Amino acid sequence: MKRLPFWPTLIVGIAIAVMIGLGVWQVQRMAWKDALLAEYADAADRPAIAWPVVPDAASLPLYRKSSVNCLEVTGWRSASGRSARGQSGWVHIASCRTGAEGPGAQVVAGWSLRPDNPDWTGGAVSGVIAPDSAHLIRLIAAPPVAGLDAVQPPSPEDIPNNHWAYAVQWFLFAGIAAVIYVMAVARRSKS
Repeated sequence: MKRLPFWPTLIVGIAIAVMIGLGVWQVQRMAWKDALLAEYADAADRPAIAWPVVPDAASLPLYRKSSVNCLEVTGWRSASGRSARGQSGWVHIASCRTGAEGPGAQVVAGWSLRPDNPDWTGGAVSGVIAPDSAHLIRLIAAPPVAGLDAVQPPSPEDIPNNHWAYAVQWFLFAGIAAVIYVMAVARRSKS
């Protein structure tokens, strides 16, 4: 039997170790995500909190009840979304000035069939804090502002938790790399 080639064995060994490490990391992230999703599920039953003027990205109060006083709507954006009845259409998100300082608030004023900006100019709004890809958080108005329908309520069940699939994928990659390497070495030793 021939000796194993040093450098290829070292490189493949390191690659397999990295893949196994990534699989273990995904299993650890799965436990973290399970705890986070449980915390989000419990948030609906907790008391309302003050709107976070400057949200902490590491500890967002998602799915908690809150309220905002929108002193002035400084802009609108519309995004595709669903009504509380599951109908496709547009959600209307107001950028609100909430005081002299701070970034303000993003308020999902409601849902409609058309992307046209609503006539709402501001006021007190209560609802649920939801994730926002551009501003970290936004308030989903409940009830919606006048003239709009309710949007589909945010739910932690909409957050994917596919870390187990990623872990299995990394472990399979490591196993496949090991099998391919063993086959290559066996083939090399026969020739």
